[in-house]
Amino acid sequence: MTAVTGNHKATVRIKDLLLRAYIGIKEEEINNQQDVLINVCLTYDAAAAINENNIRAALNYRTITKQIIGHVDGNRFALLERLTHEVLSIVMEHEAVHWAAVEIDKPHALRYAESVSVRLEAHRDS
Repeated sequence: MTAVTGNHKATVRIKDLLLRAYIGIKEEEINNQQDVLINVCLTYDAAAAINENNIRAALNYRTITKQIIGHVDGNRFALLERLTHEVLSIVMEHEAVHWAAVEIDKPHALRYAESVSVRLEAHRDS
């Protein structure tokens, strides 16, 4: 196999994580769970994972996903902005993550629109 040198920055995407939460400020939103669709994109240095071919050397995105599910599913949030910030904070708690973006959609939040989404990004200072 040909050796590849250079940057081993991996991009990991968690796509279309569909959860239910109480999200909003109107009485109907406070009393009824709604779907939220979560997308996470993050980067980390995967050199150790590539070289060792061992899960212990890789970023465990399953753990991150479980933490997001535990925090969001069935819980209450007034604002989509706050929910997005909290999910981004969960992702950035993992020291291996260099950069992350979280976008959360609230389907059918507006009449005639498929969804409304909020996207936030964070990066770790080197």
